[in-house]
Amino acid sequence: MAAKEVARQHYGRAPGVTYAAGLSAGGYLVRWQLEHYPELYTGGIDWNALVFTQDGGLLATLPPALRAYPRLAKGDRSALDEILAAGYPKDSESQWGYHYNKQWDLLQRVVREEVDPDYDGDRQGGTPFCPPGSTPGCDTDYDFASRPESVHRAVERISLTGDIKRPLISIQGTLDALTPPATFGDVYDRMVTAAGRAPLHRYVHVPGGTHTDGLVVIDAKTYKPMLPSFVAAFNELEGWARPTTRS
Repeated sequence: MAAKEVARQHYGRAPGVTYAAGLSAGGYLVRWQLEHYPELYTGGIDWNALVFTQDGGLLATLPPALRAYPRLAKGDRSALDEILAAGYPKDSESQWGYHYNKQWDLLQRVVREEVDPDYDGDRQGGTPFCPPGSTPGCDTDYDFASRPESVHRAVERISLTGDIKRPLISIQGTLDALTPPATFGDVYDRMVTAAGRAPLHRYVHVPGGTHTDGLVVIDAKTYKPMLPSFVAAFNELEGWARPTTRS
């Protein structure tokens, strides 16, 4: 609303259309806005968006990877099956070292600290890269399902429902190893359908897409940039959302 008012003051008229677009956590916010504040937007695009659900979302998918990856790095092939079973896509393996060092651990601790600060006592943000069973309140050992009801209520407050009220295009990389399609994009698509909003949602798998295009350089033969798909989706949204909201 504030941005629309600034545009009105600067250009002398309010914008005729307003689109929301975001990647990862920004994509989660796009979905949240279209579910809760649709009157502010014409439509939206999310790109490899986070999903918080009553099952825990990231808090359920990250700990298995944190437990298994160090073993995999030491040659334990059974750890590979554990990570795949947690929903991480096959052929995304060459990204796992990067995500383990840069994102899996950090994101687990940041999110968990917000919704479950008592898990690690007085620590602020847990203990980085703690081995399983080594430290009280170690995020590698985190089990969302066993946490108190208060924690589940905290996650429920930020959970999505799929009840979008404006057109939304979701683009999801098939080889995303931070928000994998099986546990993020596919889940939200089913939520939208269950909410009766499928006509407002278009869900696009981008073959070879990683969480961000900067990761393509890890294996350019396997991974493909998603920016062209985002641009195409934006052009599609312009033609789709405007007549929908005018009717």
